[in-house]
Amino acid sequence: MSHSITTQPAISHALPNELQGRTVVIFGGTSGIGLAAAIQANAAGAEVIVIGSNAERAKLAAEEHKLAGWRAADVTDSEAVYAALADIPQVDHLVLLAGTFVAGKVLDAEISYLRQAFEERIWASVHAIRALGDRLSENGSITFISGSLSDRPNAYGTAVLGAASAAMEALARGLALELAPIRVNTLAPGPINTPILSKAMGEGRDAFITALEQSLPLHRLGTATEAGAAAVFLMTNTFMNGAILNIDGGSRLI
Repeated sequence: MSHSITTQPAISHALPNELQGRTVVIFGGTSGIGLAAAIQANAAGAEVIVIGSNAERAKLAAEEHKLAGWRAADVTDSEAVYAALADIPQVDHLVLLAGTFVAGKVLDAEISYLRQAFEERIWASVHAIRALGDRLSENGSITFISGSLSDRPNAYGTAVLGAASAAMEALARGLALELAPIRVNTLAPGPINTPILSKAMGEGRDAFITALEQSLPLHRLGTATEAGAAAVFLMTNTFMNGAILNIDGGSRLI
């Protein structure tokens, strides 16, 4: 009796330098997680273009960290998004991290303000993807951002923001099929020490952070560098697709 032998592919012990010479565009790349991801992608050899809402801050970030370029655009303005991407020949990795902390109770807040959570996330992403069209590399990726509110809501006026975050995860899963073979994933940060957190907490930040740290499994917040590295992982791991990557220090477990 003869037995067929299935040859297994050889295991490589070195990951390819996936970002060398690739063009990476990061919306929300001028501070926090986005800037950390930009710095790390740049160090890995990528041509990184950051896009932020403030031109001066975007220019400073690009110059200080020797990035390939910068743009300024209000992501809720579709024409501004199209203009920011118009002159980029090809994008290998599109990272969409822009978005403010929209907090307001459904019965009290202005509808136009609450709608901003979806405008900055869902519709900004749709416009960016449509603006690039076939300039998005088939061997590349798109990375969205959601957050712990998508599956761990609270009673403090974040219901709409949580819904927008969950919508990003659903959009990513659908687009992973619709845009294949372009990979589409979602980064889901938990409590990360970034400027947006400080701004959201206001004067009560220190007391809130102290109490939060005591409740977390690791007894600390995550850093922008750690969350940025997770975004880079989603760009470079070529078998990650339609996935949600939680980087929350285990906060979703408590």
